[in-house]
Order: sequence, then structure tokens, then C-alpha cells
Amino acid sequence: MDANNALIEQDIEAYLKQHENKELLRFITCGSVDDGKSTLIGRLLFDTKMIFEDQLNSVTQDSKVHGTQGDQVDLALLVDGLQAEREQGITIDVAYRFFATDKRKFIVADTPGHQQYTRNMATGASTANAAIILVDARHGVLEQTRRHSFVTHLLGIRHLIIAVNKMDLIDYDEAKFNQIQQDYWAFAQQLGIEQAQFIPISALTGDNIVTPSEQMGWYSGPALLESLEQLPLDEQDESQDFRFAVQWVNRPNSNFRGYSGTISAGKIAVGDAITVYPSGQTTQIADIIEPSVSPQTGSVSSAKAPMAVTLVTADEVDISRGDWIVKSDQSAPQVSHGVEVDLVWLHEKPAEVGQRYLLKDATRKTRGRLQAIDAIINVNTLQKNTGNQLQVNEIAQAQIHFDQAWPFDAYAHNRATGSFILIDPITQATVGAAMVRKVLDTPASDTVQKRDYTPFERDLNALIRQHFPEWETRSIDELVK
Repeated sequence: MDANNALIEQDIEAYLKQHENKELLRFITCGSVDDGKSTLIGRLLFDTKMIFEDQLNSVTQDSKVHGTQGDQVDLALLVDGLQAEREQGITIDVAYRFFATDKRKFIVADTPGHQQYTRNMATGASTANAAIILVDARHGVLEQTRRHSFVTHLLGIRHLIIAVNKMDLIDYDEAKFNQIQQDYWAFAQQLGIEQAQFIPISALTGDNIVTPSEQMGWYSGPALLESLEQLPLDEQDESQDFRFAVQWVNRPNSNFRGYSGTISAGKIAVGDAITVYPSGQTTQIADIIEPSVSPQTGSVSSAKAPMAVTLVTADEVDISRGDWIVKSDQSAPQVSHGVEVDLVWLHEKPAEVGQRYLLKDATRKTRGRLQAIDAIINVNTLQKNTGNQLQVNEIAQAQIHFDQAWPFDAYAHNRATGSFILIDPITQATVGAAMVRKVLDTPASDTVQKRDYTPFERDLNALIRQHFPEWETRSIDELVK
């Protein structure tokens, strides 16, 4: 009986607490079709003993029908759950799986390899800290390898592991592995990728997955799992500029008004001077409510990202859902009607210059239009082409105009406050994902509130927005009329 099983039997609460306090790493697997992404995740789940006996029995039976490994268990079926995926032997949707070791917890997203599903891959990459890009040792660096490297870099993933898979099919050839490294770097350095780790593996046989391979004595680096355990986490920097987007105006009774949401960056403390955007109003933090920290009172003296808290202000100021609260002594976001973005198009209906869309981030929604497509990027050559339409899975540098001025950060500065999605106003389908490159210089004076609102107007504003979310893009003056 191992130590974990003994602890489960003796003290289940201690076992759960042990896992609760472990670091969490989110990563994706990506690459071309048939590079072995699903098999790799299945191998990680199997070798870390994260598969229940009934799951293994089920996969064993399914392997006889859909398996591609003859009489052996096809570990890819642990991840490829859709019937179409099993029939075609490819990944279509993003599959999320959890596993843990003694050192760390992991959430892995198995993303599609086919170009048709690049948009799904971008979705999985949007919340990842790291990426494993698989390369088939027989074929080397392919178009999808370059495409996924481009997308991961675009989405701000700094930790890359290039796993050269199926080494068993090329007799564990060191020279071929070295050639793939050279070919990949030739492309990656054009993107500005500064670091990446290369590991030769065989997901099918388990070589260099959890333990070092006896077949590749020429490789002296860590096995894949060891590398995942050692990757530095992108810890929240408390010195980063404070950003808090209001998700809900918390008004349970006439004696309390607070503003609830999740801190996306930085640190805040009671007494700190704050500025509300886009209105520009200023006040101070009077209280911070975080019940899980202090169940008795809920009050804490300070809070930092990524805590979910309720902020209470010292003065009666107008703050609505979608407004930003920032520290007055730190750099301010730029308030503008226009931004230049990296735009990933997700829908079969092409994007067209001049077309109007709903524009939404975590807490805000307004209307706007695609103002211009500056360049459509060929992800294989990095060449920039011109055009007035953007097809599904294409990536462009574009300009977007907002009907209402919003505060913005550059995506490189803050992934949470520097991105938003585009929604078709008729079908309500999400059609595009945008990452802010820079804020354009457009007037924003019309967003500054010119008068103070009464408590009744503020309460009415909050009530209307709560029960009529379709009106959340209207100004308070429109709502109180």
C-alpha cells in the first residue's frame, strides 16, 4: 500500500488538504493530426494512476472496436470521448483532464490538431500557463506545428515544451531529433520565441514520459512529467498595476453597498485611494469582504489577485457592472473608443470590414464594428497580406471601434483586461477573439460623468441592470429616465 492510500484510510481530511495546497499548472497539448496528443494524455493519466478500474475496463472494451493499437489498450480513448473522434481517430473538441503527482496538480487541455479546428485550439490555449507542442518524429515540423506555435505565442504562453513523439518508429535516432530542433528554432525565432525545451518521447511505449528511456541514453534531460513539475508558474505579481472589474453591485439592503468581482492583477488594501473607470471618479477603499478568509466578519485588510472579493468604498460614487477600479497612484488604463488587436476569427461566416458586432469581456458588453483589417497573417511564412474579409481560423491585425469608450490594457500587460470576444448580434454566436495590441487615440471625454447621482438613482440603476441584462450597455442617464 503506498503512502497516499495509507493517508486516505487514516485521515481523509488531511489527504484532501494536502491536494488543496498543491500548485496548479494548466497546460495544453497541440500539434498536427496524428501526432499522438490524446495518446500522450492517456499515458500521463495511466502512469500517474489517475484512472479508475472501471474506466480502464471500459477503454479496454472500446479498444477492440475503435482502437488503433491492435490487441493493446488504446490510451487515446481515455480522452477522445466523442463518437466522431473515435470513428475518425482525431480530436475535434477540447477535452480537459485532471491529474496530480506528489508535487503538483495539473489541468490539461487536449486540443485539436486539424486546421479546421484551430479555433478550438485557441480556446484551450486562452487559460493555459504552458504548452506541449507535439511533433511526429517521422514527419518533422509541419504547417500545424507552425500554426499552433504562432497561436500559443500570440496568446501569451511563455513556457513551451516541444515533445518529439514516436521516436520508437525511427529507431530512437538522435540525428533526426537534432534536425527537428534546428528546423523548429529556424521558425520560432522569427516569432520572437526565446525559450523552449525539447524532449524525445514515445507516448505509446512510455519512453521519457514518466521515467527516463533506456532506449535514448544520448538524451540527458528530464522526462516529460518531471519537466512539467519543474516549470515555473506565472505567479501573480503583487507589484503589478491593480485591476478589478466590477461583476456585481452587491446591495442586499439599504445599509450596505459593495462591488463584487475578481482581482485580475495587483494588490489592494483598506485605505488605498482608487479611481473608477471610465468615469474618472475617485474615492478610497473602506472595507474588503472575503468570507472564506475570515468567516466571522468577512473583512480583511488587504487582498490580491486572483482573489474574489467585495470592495466597499468610503464615498457614495456611481459604480456599475463592467466598471474598472484601479489604484490612483498606479498607471491608469487608457480609455478610448478604438483599439488595434490581434484577431482570431472563429466562425464560418467571414468577418467583414464595417460589420457591427457585440463586444464583450468578462463583465462588460457594448456594440461596435470592425473598423479595418490592417493585415491577414500567413502563419506559415509570417507574411502579412491585405484583404477586407477574414475567414474562419484566420488571424489578422485589425482595428475595432466601440460605440462606448472603454478602459483598456494591452494584452501583453494583462491577459484578463486586454482581451475580449466578438458576438454576432443576431445569432449570438461567438465569432472572434481579440487581444489588444495597443489603444488608439480617440476622444473619450463623453464618458466622464458630469454630475453626481442620488442614492435612489444608483439603486435603480443596479436593479435594472440585474434584471434586464440586455440593457447593461446603456448609460445610467438612459436607465433612470
